[in-house]
Amino acid sequence: MIERARAALTAETGLAGSRAGRALRRPTNWIQLLKFCAVGASGYVVNLVVFALLLRAAGLHYLPAAIGSFLVAVTNNYTWNRLWTFRGQRGHIGFQGARFLVVSVVALVGNLALLTALVWAGLAEIPAQALAIVLVTPLNFAGNKLWSFRGKS
Repeated sequence: MIERARAALTAETGLAGSRAGRALRRPTNWIQLLKFCAVGASGYVVNLVVFALLLRAAGLHYLPAAIGSFLVAVTNNYTWNRLWTFRGQRGHIGFQGARFLVVSVVALVGNLALLTALVWAGLAEIPAQALAIVLVTPLNFAGNKLWSFRGKS
């Protein structure tokens, strides 16, 4: 009897009963995550190609190269996330774009901190950038899902 009560209480107040638990059970959220990852993969390639070009061909230091590649990749990602990933949650283009930019800049700050730490630790610039992008992706998805492209309340 006590075990049943404990299980019921945990189900209601733990992850299963929480907003996050309910969100995890919605297939549409998983589909959006997969679409976001596909868009992110294209942005990842764009970011790394532009980063390598700015680093090697233009001779930039890795931090300005990371900022330049970010600007190109964020344009790619916003366009595809607006048109495809969060298509049913489109708001005003300027308002959503501004929110997307804020989330992206927060992710960029995290990316630059991780990139600097990884390069300082001895990792080459391009692999360091590749890893830094992967590490900030969950923050980027959560911010865009919950703020930039949130549905009407």
